[in-house]
Amino acid sequence: MHDRRTTDELKQLGASKPASPEVVRLYHQAFAEFGPRVLWSSQAADDPTLATAPGTTESLRVEGNREARRLAERIEALCRAAL
Repeated sequence: MHDRRTTDELKQLGASKPASPEVVRLYHQAFAEFGPRVLWSSQAADDPTLATAPGTTESLRVEGNREARRLAERIEALCRAAL
């Protein structure tokens, strides 16, 4: 079954939940690879939560290239699975 929760719903559900080590790794990878060029409206959190990570995926999808969108999909899929 396809998870139809919006990014805003994911952020709300994950507000107080720590992200898994894999989500944290991919989140920091996004900032390292795409930085201010794509994530210009975001500041990297040292310890992202399951609410922080989906917010970053929006910028990766809108401002980024194909590789950024693929990374966004991976982050979002892990966040959805954790919630």
